[in-house]
Amino acid sequence: MLCALQAGRAAGTELTFELPDSDKHCFHEELERGLKFTLDYQVVTGGHYDVDCYVEDPNGRTIYKETKKRYDSFPHRAEIKGVYTFCFSNEFSTFSHKIVYFNFQVGDEPPILPDMSNRVTALTQMESACVTIHEALKTVIDSQTHYRLREAQDRNRADDLNGRVSYWSVGETIILFVVSIGQVMLLKSFFTEKRPGSGGAGT
Repeated sequence: MLCALQAGRAAGTELTFELPDSDKHCFHEELERGLKFTLDYQVVTGGHYDVDCYVEDPNGRTIYKETKKRYDSFPHRAEIKGVYTFCFSNEFSTFSHKIVYFNFQVGDEPPILPDMSNRVTALTQMESACVTIHEALKTVIDSQTHYRLREAQDRNRADDLNGRVSYWSVGETIILFVVSIGQVMLLKSFFTEKRPGSGGAGT
């Protein structure tokens, strides 16, 4: 699976996708030299919640590689212009499908105030409040994303546990039924009157 992502300055892409067993998904992004990007990813469900991930520059050089990671973050600034590739691999697993979430942020975040980077005077009380609120909202967004992923993981574990409990309950019911019938048959054999033999003694 090959996907091309288009992103401008201070843009980002969030995606949750299914990664089958023994498979690999790659994504491509064209970046200018000196542009900053950050890749955050996390395995939501499947197996041991781990995945292989690597990032290659336009020359095919691996600039990031991790194996069997549950989650990680990779910030980097593009050293050359071209198409960067980042891949998620589940080739080490033969039966576990994975649900993977990633957030790809491209570019430096623009200042909240137009002339904030070139100011020589201190911020006003209103401007300081705006900056504080902006930072707090970013924290809230990150927390909401984290909680959504945790909720998805917990829901998957709960569904899996519910299925196992259901199968165990059905198995216990069948075993109890078989044991009950066996006990009844055994007790019945103890109290069944045996008929005397039909042969008589000769004189």
